[in-house]
Amino acid sequence: MPKLLFLHPDGRRQEVEADPGSTVMQAATAAALEEILAECGGNGMCATCHVYVLEDPSGTLPPPAPDEDALLDGTAAERRPTSRLGCQVPASDGLVLQLPDRQT
Repeated sequence: MPKLLFLHPDGRRQEVEADPGSTVMQAATAAALEEILAECGGNGMCATCHVYVLEDPSGTLPPPAPDEDALLDGTAAERRPTSRLGCQVPASDGLVLQLPDRQT
């Protein structure tokens, strides 16, 4: 099972095991991370699963698709070069993700 490391806005670090084939958003909601709202349920329509990808050890994370890129322009927290929607990021072992301080 892939292990993800989430960095909370208050500095806490939380390791989460993800189900194989799941997304970062699914792993975060299964672990009840309060910073991930996932209002659209992972359909790529709301941007409330915004995360910052700090480390991708596998190096296989593709760039955002055009629809994801457009949604990232409307996130509540600052958009950064590492911004992604958690529902569009496959959970892979070793990902390190910073959680924004707000989603709405």
